[in-house]
Amino acid sequence: MSPESRIYVAGHAGLVGSAFVRTLQQQGYRNILTRTRAELDLTDQRAVGRFFDEASPEYVFLAAAKVGGIVANNSFPAEFIATNLAIQSNVISQARRCDVRRLLFLGSSCIYPRDCPQPIREEYLLTGPLEPTNRPYAIAKIAGVEMCWAYNRQYGTQYLAAMPTNLYGPGDNYDLQTSHVLPALIRKVHTAKVNRAPEVTLWGTGTPRREFLYTDDLAEAGVFLMNLPDAEFSTLAARPDGQAPLVNIGCGEDLTILELAELVREVVGYSGALVLDRSKPDGTPQKLLSIDRIAALGWRPRTSLKAGIALAYADYVGRTAAA
Repeated sequence: MSPESRIYVAGHAGLVGSAFVRTLQQQGYRNILTRTRAELDLTDQRAVGRFFDEASPEYVFLAAAKVGGIVANNSFPAEFIATNLAIQSNVISQARRCDVRRLLFLGSSCIYPRDCPQPIREEYLLTGPLEPTNRPYAIAKIAGVEMCWAYNRQYGTQYLAAMPTNLYGPGDNYDLQTSHVLPALIRKVHTAKVNRAPEVTLWGTGTPRREFLYTDDLAEAGVFLMNLPDAEFSTLAARPDGQAPLVNIGCGEDLTILELAELVREVVGYSGALVLDRSKPDGTPQKLLSIDRIAALGWRPRTSLKAGIALAYADYVGRTAAA
């Protein structure tokens, strides 16, 4: 990508998309294309087609998606599968029609089987049952990977699917009903600190292990992939071993939910107790991604978990004060 390349970031206002916009701007890209949801409904095929005709993007970062935590996935499974399938199908098909040079589809580590070996390698896709609590969302994301693979094989496109681990960072969703575990913990612990509550209740047993990546590190990894030399990118997009055009993005380290809560408590400066509500679901026992594939290309994350939580917490406090 050159500084003048027309780069479309789908979902630019979200957690992931906004990180891509920040990173692209910091790296000197001057022709970033964005549309709000009010300006462009990505589930509307005709509207997406008109946008691609008018804007003619050369590169696409497909970060738009309907996302949420365990509660949201359990409560609205139909919306999670239908909305994500529509967004992916419209953007990927229009990108092919308009000869987009490269596309990066952002998925989720929940595409992998619930009980697959750890760390999770890209070739474990479709080797076992999914975690039931977010299966509709996971199946939608698997369909996005398959679309990239199918278009590359049939049309010779250069579409790559990146599967990030659990993400957090500026602009995260802190709604306790729809958020993921880390922003939910930040809000709960901060509220307990402000209210001088004696304890904070955590869902589940606290034993599931999770990996977390700061969103700006993910964005740097995505831009890194989109700037790979043609030979390296083509090898990822049309793998000679017949595997899906899939790259994991993570940090290669995990910790238990209880350890995460203790780290959040330290960053926030809360001295109360952490209490486990074992009646609530745990979800997948462990999700640690193998990052050997992207590490071999020369990329590693830069932000430690503690430093990233401090940045996210400062963002949350600032937004709360401004509200």
